[in-house]
Amino acid sequence: MIEDNLRDWLAADLTEIVGTFMPFGRFGPAKFPPHGVPLFDLPVEYLSWFAARGWPRGRLGELLRSVHQLKVDGCDEIFDKFRRARGGRTALRG
Repeated sequence: MIEDNLRDWLAADLTEIVGTFMPFGRFGPAKFPPHGVPLFDLPVEYLSWFAARGWPRGRLGELLRSVHQLKVDGCDEIFDKFRRARGGRTALRG
């Protein structure tokens, strides 16, 4: 029962992470039109900056914190299926 609830919670968070793009800053839509970089493609160094300085408030901060934790725990490959569906990793350098 608890495992089912945890699985449902994680699946819901992953679904939201996959559909969310960075709405501001260095990886936002101004520099990566039209939507910004998908949260799962943000560099761990960028996420670590937020971890040190403070996460954005609200749901965005929660999702960024989750992506950061997955990446530092070595679970970045969990996003590979979604990257393939989008045509690969977002190119972060010109």
